Amino acid sequence: MPEHTDPTEAPESAAPGYNGRSAVDSSRTSYGDVGFSRYLRRAFLASAGYDDESLERPIVGIAVTSSDYNTCHRDMPALLAAVRRGVEQAGGLPMDFPTISLGEILTSPTTMLFRNLMAMDTEEMIRALPMDAAVLLGGCDKTVPAQLMAAASSDIPVMLEVVGPMMTGSWRGERLGACTDCRRFWGKHRGGELDGAEITSVRNELVTTAGTCTVMGTASTMASITETLGMMLPGGATPPAVSGARLRHATETGRRAVELARTGGPLPREVMTRAAFDNAIRVLAAIGGSTNVLIHLIAVARRAGIELTLSDFDTIGADTPLLVDCKPSGTGYMEDFHRSGGVPALLKELAPLLDLDHVGVGGRPLRELVAETSDREEWQATIRPLDEPLGAPGALAVLKGSLAPNGAVIKVSAASPHLMKHTGPAIVVDNPADATRILDDPELDVTPDHVLVLRYSGPIAAGMPEAGALPIPAKLAERGIRDMVRVSDARMSGTSYGTVVLHCDPEAAAGGPLSIVRDGDMISLDVEARSLELLVEPDEIARRLESFIPPVRATRGWQKLYQDTVLPASEGADLSFL
Repeated sequence: MPEHTDPTEAPESAAPGYNGRSAVDSSRTSYGDVGFSRYLRRAFLASAGYDDESLERPIVGIAVTSSDYNTCHRDMPALLAAVRRGVEQAGGLPMDFPTISLGEILTSPTTMLFRNLMAMDTEEMIRALPMDAAVLLGGCDKTVPAQLMAAASSDIPVMLEVVGPMMTGSWRGERLGACTDCRRFWGKHRGGELDGAEITSVRNELVTTAGTCTVMGTASTMASITETLGMMLPGGATPPAVSGARLRHATETGRRAVELARTGGPLPREVMTRAAFDNAIRVLAAIGGSTNVLIHLIAVARRAGIELTLSDFDTIGADTPLLVDCKPSGTGYMEDFHRSGGVPALLKELAPLLDLDHVGVGGRPLRELVAETSDREEWQATIRPLDEPLGAPGALAVLKGSLAPNGAVIKVSAASPHLMKHTGPAIVVDNPADATRILDDPELDVTPDHVLVLRYSGPIAAGMPEAGALPIPAKLAERGIRDMVRVSDARMSGTSYGTVVLHCDPEAAAGGPLSIVRDGDMISLDVEARSLELLVEPDEIARRLESFIPPVRATRGWQKLYQDTVLPASEGADLSFL
């Protein structure tokens, strides 16, 4: 116990780290009388069973994102219990608190609209509630980016722990899992290969357990990136949600959080350095990760005071080959990646390209962690060596041109090689809700050479939904066509695949060139040249832009604040004042 006998008289202190004085007593909650404020806090905490001895321990706040609307986080109660166990083992006091939970499938119109709101919620709760360190529990696509954004603005140590990926299912002897296989089988259904009963049978095997998608979608990509940034203890990105390994890692995280509470660091901004982001970009390229991560990493970097641009992803990733065989860029699943050694094993393969002096929340330089990681086992084929990669460098490419002056993104590793250089006439869709009606019209004049254009789906217009991977028109799907060039200011799911150009900036709602594309206009894509061109005379483009009328915006609530202040995709789509 501290020397003072009356905790309500404890002196205020700005020193970092737990110093024997309860965070409860340094809380800024005020009733105009410092002593009375502290006295009142302890009175109410006593009603919850907290005595003075409990409150003198380092307090670890645990952000919880459980929700019946977020099925990926179904087993979070067990994860929370494991973190709490670790905190208590290390002599700390765990106190959990809720934040917004963003589940991809049921949130309207898109979770991306609420990523920044969750980041604000989490940041403000870390600041408002008394705690010496924090553990943020997430996993689903936007939860981890939001938590990293919040952590970057925090002045206490913060660690992340994810729920982990789900396990695969099986249908007629074929292994499958959400959600790359969701799209593949739905394409077969649209093409007439599977009837209603068969697609329902498939549906029941796609999502078999708790956890995030079992492929290298946005959730698993962000988990891998978080581990690489050093904001998660080594080995935390890949253990399946239902495994004991996941719970053991959570317990270790709880113990480490108490150590960080006692020392007061490192702080997130000391972990998320430029070197950390450079390493993360190389890992993103090596795993063939989600295009969404470009937006999220730029947003996190801005919060951390690091200047990161779209071009960095092209230049830093240009000499990093695809090493991980995981859908949608490969054929395997996250459980295969985990059994092959996960992120630590990948970092060992990438070591010649990484900054090995970087130190994460575990407190040890990457150089030591790599040295202690076992050499690649010959039996496994999921993580390839640098000299025998799965694919060439450039898994993600940044394009520019008259259709995207500030940049657009394409996932080369999941696209069709024969469409990497393509010119064709546009078919324009102004609203994702209209896509099926337009593209499945039997009278539609469409060929595989057409370029499908979706606009008014960027941050301002629609919160940037995952609508960019437009469906193949029905008449072409029935002919076996499975890919076409698609261009939009929207995003696509990290589990998607195909020749899909995304994040066109400026977006259509901001008066970008996408807003003036007309049916029949020729569009040229050349991935090798990194170009995306609208083949219309510059004078005609200028004339059309002069008549642009912006869409009507929201007049109240979060959507108004968002539309009025959101930055473009190329700048992370964060709010300008953050």
